[in-house]
Amino acid sequence: MKYFGKLAVGFAAIAALVLIGLAGTAAEAQAKKYKIYLSMSFIGNDWQAENANMTKAMAQHKNYRDKVDLKIMVAGPNAQKQNQQINAMVQAGADAIVVFPISPTALNKSIKNACDRGVFVVSYAADVTEPCAYIVTINEKEVGPVTAQWLVDALGAKGRIAMVTGVPGTSVDTDRTEGAKAVFSKNPGIEIVAEVNGMWSQAVARAELAKVIATHGWDGIDGLWMQAGCFSATAMQIEAGIADDKLRPCAGEASNGHRIQMLPVGTVEGQGAYRSVALRSISYGSPLYSGALSLKTAVRLLEGEDVPHLITLPLPLSTSAEIKLCEEGTWAEMAAGCNVFPPSLVPPGWFADIYGAQTPEVGFAAALVGEPED
Repeated sequence: MKYFGKLAVGFAAIAALVLIGLAGTAAEAQAKKYKIYLSMSFIGNDWQAENANMTKAMAQHKNYRDKVDLKIMVAGPNAQKQNQQINAMVQAGADAIVVFPISPTALNKSIKNACDRGVFVVSYAADVTEPCAYIVTINEKEVGPVTAQWLVDALGAKGRIAMVTGVPGTSVDTDRTEGAKAVFSKNPGIEIVAEVNGMWSQAVARAELAKVIATHGWDGIDGLWMQAGCFSATAMQIEAGIADDKLRPCAGEASNGHRIQMLPVGTVEGQGAYRSVALRSISYGSPLYSGALSLKTAVRLLEGEDVPHLITLPLPLSTSAEIKLCEEGTWAEMAAGCNVFPPSLVPPGWFADIYGAQTPEVGFAAALVGEPED
């Protein structure tokens, strides 16, 4: 009996050690996070800053903060540097890479290397042509034709227009610009008098447009097609003393200042250009939540889900009649259709297209300061 008693004690001790070991293993597994990198190229505008904020907020949301260790690297508009950084991410043990690519083709080799090493690569808001990558974006080829046709119609198919494009070399800029020009070329009454790069920045767009106006004057411009900068262009006209009802129609982006200007006169009052002037316009956006959704997609892939290689998001598109002012920027307000925010909350260059039904984890606070929804 003593022998069996000692044997029982021994088995109990071994069992306890095994349980402790299993508990330790489980705890380690639970503590292990997916190492996900955010690879950013050009960052010199509000859109990129907001997208980064929303991606960081997604990683900090209660559904993901125990799963994701997010690290961010910025290459600038330099394909060679972005390639080097992607390779370094793989060497550092990345599980997935979320990337805004500076070029649709220049990163293919480093992306293929990542895929071959078992790293998932998800490109947001811009295309890459390497087949192993996953892409989360709108149909950029739709943007140029839709907005250009709106401007043609607004001008009665006759007039002189200035074009302000985006960051050259990106698939986004190429698709939008080529699509718009294809529409303008079919309308012989439309004349493109100037084309400049605005780099998706209000400040750059203003500086480049000022050079155009120095040559042609506002009397030589009947309409504007801008990937970013409608707010600045309208502000320049107001500063030049052009009456509200004579402001040039502008097809452009989803900056908050632009959308405030599109609201009926008196909706938002104030000094200068950050007010409602009933601007004839169409506003589109490349959804600000695309980076955050790409991070969610990366986690789904890492957890073994089957995900399509191309996720096409709906194109946010609003005419002046479809702009609706939010009061506080709550999720419920945005879900109900508001799409522009009071000037007291955000600066005019801040992009307003932040709502996505697929990303309830991130909203106004995420885009503004990187804080997730509750």
